[in-house]
Amino acid sequence: MRGTDQRQQAMFSYVSVEARVPKDHPLRPVREMVDEALRQMSVEFSGMYSSMGRPSIPPERLLRASILQILYGIRSERMLMEQMDYNLLFRWFVGLNMDDAVWDPTTFTKNRDRFLSGEVSRKFMEQVLAQARREKLLSDEHFTVDGTLIEAWASMKSIKPKKGTGEPPSEGGRNPSVDFRGEKRTNETHGSTTDPEARLYRKAKGKEMKLCYIGHALMENRHGLVTDTEVTQATGTAEREAAVEMVSMVRGNGRITVGGDKAFDTKEFVEKMRELGATPHVAQNTSGRNSAIDGRTTRHPGYEVSQRVRKRVEEIFGWVKAAAGMRKSKYRGVRKVGWMFTLAAAAYNLIRMRNLGVATC
Repeated sequence: MRGTDQRQQAMFSYVSVEARVPKDHPLRPVREMVDEALRQMSVEFSGMYSSMGRPSIPPERLLRASILQILYGIRSERMLMEQMDYNLLFRWFVGLNMDDAVWDPTTFTKNRDRFLSGEVSRKFMEQVLAQARREKLLSDEHFTVDGTLIEAWASMKSIKPKKGTGEPPSEGGRNPSVDFRGEKRTNETHGSTTDPEARLYRKAKGKEMKLCYIGHALMENRHGLVTDTEVTQATGTAEREAAVEMVSMVRGNGRITVGGDKAFDTKEFVEKMRELGATPHVAQNTSGRNSAIDGRTTRHPGYEVSQRVRKRVEEIFGWVKAAAGMRKSKYRGVRKVGWMFTLAAAAYNLIRMRNLGVATC
């Protein structure tokens, strides 16, 4: 018998949001790991808010919403709130009931400075790593370092001479026609008026210059989890400088190995790694010069293993830039870009740990 296409809506629903989400949904283990990390951060959250006044939106819910934005590649907080208004899965993950009102998108803007000053994303990542360490997923001996370009949220037309007036052309409105032909632009002479901290950078010869930052990651080689991140201005030495800083924070039981690509094959970097008690398993760069890596390192079987495993760091960058939407940052300034890059790396760890079958609490 054919059913009728009636449009009369029910006034009440007796099914909870929890019951709407399947028991085997892939977000369930992620939600449990997120909740465990947020429970451990309760003391930090309490110190960020005053003991007086009107209760705020719980920071745990704001952070869960930010994780959702990363996992589903949602372009803006406004679109996130639109989704959360009618998407029951999003309401369940964040912790909203069926009839709870969603927040104004500016709520994230107002709370971002509080989260930045409290280094919430880094502390959240540490709690995620603590769960991985409890499951014995982390290596404390073998690591890989690398960096990737993050395009800045600024147009090339925003680049002005630093000693000029910086006033827009009289014709063309907000999007004027600008002829850069024959003009030499460098970071010393020019800067972006939209994002002054972004730097012009060319990835390789023959490539175009872009306003960008560099996101750095330290990966442990056992399961490919991110153990540390950093975002810096784009310079020719930023990758090696950030790698030295991240490796110096590693506390292993003994000597460690650090893999990397040919960009790390310099005498200064290799010597610095050895000073830190790390064996540099970086790829040999033999194009036109002598490599700083000799047979003392390459003759060991572990060197070949590090060279094979180090390529997995590109999977991290690929996910962060494609799935999490960090190919072109939606934020301006090193601190804000770094905050979101670290949170995206923590989200990657959550997905990776779920796929590895971590036993949630």
